[in-house]
Amino acid sequence: MKRKVVYLVAVAALSGTAMGSVYAANVVENDAMAVKTAKISLTQAVTAAEQYVVGKASRAEFEKHAGQWVFDVEVVGDRKVMDVKVDPESGKVLAATEDKADHEYTHDKED
Repeated sequence: MKRKVVYLVAVAALSGTAMGSVYAANVVENDAMAVKTAKISLTQAVTAAEQYVVGKASRAEFEKHAGQWVFDVEVVGDRKVMDVKVDPESGKVLAATEDKADHEYTHDKED
């Protein structure tokens, strides 16, 4: 009798774990849907980033960075490529750092 109880408890525990895994797999955070929570548009974020760096945006997306949603805009300046983080609530630039990976011009050296 004890063996049946232990067996049933083990089956119930495994079933609960499996169901939790299935639920977690179905709950996927979608960046595209999260942008609906932003108070400014992607266009406004790009404009803020371009004015801050004085350049042209080559890529922009809405993503989670350090636990907070931000617009991440890549801006090509005079001789640098910058990653600019823009606050989706206020439109203010939170950070601008040089993107060293995009700064190298290896394709030009090959020509």
